[in-house]
Amino acid sequence: MIQPIPFLGESSALLTAVVWATAVIFFKKSGESVHPVALNLFKNLLATLLIIPTMWVMGEAMFRDVPAGDYLLLLLSGVLGIGLADTMFFKSLNLLGAGLSAIVDCLYSPFIIVLSMLWLGESLTFIQVLGAVMIVTAVLTATSERKSGNISTRNLIWGIFWGVSGMAFLAVGIVMIKPLLERSPLLWTTGVRLVGGWLALGLILLLYPARRAVLASLWQSRSWKYTVPGSFLGAYLAMILWLAGMKFASASIASALNQTSNIFIFVFAAIFLREPINRMRIIGIILGVGGAFLVMFG
Repeated sequence: MIQPIPFLGESSALLTAVVWATAVIFFKKSGESVHPVALNLFKNLLATLLIIPTMWVMGEAMFRDVPAGDYLLLLLSGVLGIGLADTMFFKSLNLLGAGLSAIVDCLYSPFIIVLSMLWLGESLTFIQVLGAVMIVTAVLTATSERKSGNISTRNLIWGIFWGVSGMAFLAVGIVMIKPLLERSPLLWTTGVRLVGGWLALGLILLLYPARRAVLASLWQSRSWKYTVPGSFLGAYLAMILWLAGMKFASASIASALNQTSNIFIFVFAAIFLREPINRMRIIGIILGVGGAFLVMFG
């Protein structure tokens, strides 16, 4: 039997964080001219086109003989966690910038814990409560200064709103299928959830009066050099590396290494996007990532 490469899981998990952080930088540049709905639509299209041959190579069936309720649950999870949450994330990213967005996204961990308590009957330890408080404090600290680069007060408020909403929808979409995930192949569940994302985006476009302008922002954009690599890295490669990390390393270690993506995003935003770094933002990212670790390991 072939032994896995030493530290393959840990390396994959850490590389996931780097790849996702890089994708976020591309998404930020692309979002300057592409509407969030159109960007999410293209991201999901590319992911779907790539996930199908990947499932074939891995010998994983596209359709499984499971109860219809499993499909419906995964589709709803995709509607919330891909169609709506990712669109909200892109909207927040456009308004806040990558650096502040990385801090707001730390709220994902507390949302997961709280929903797991309400939905799955899990308990919350004192350490996890402390971690959640640290994350909320991080968001308040990092966004407390009025002079946050070129971000207006209005954009700051709406950016936080969309970011928090996106993390809430993402958490709901994951927690609601947690028992199903434990007994289902990950590539298959990802594929079905992508279909749910498509359904949500299709409905949004159908009801949105300016849908032609939304799609035109993608076709007429000169940001393909950002949109394509961002979608490939964020919607496909990061997912494959994430699966490898979960497979070859313990879930707790892989999750902790994945969480470092917030740090990489923060640093990359300063280097490549020239976003400002000040004392409050540094305190915010330290509190946010530290709190996320406490929530995970508490």
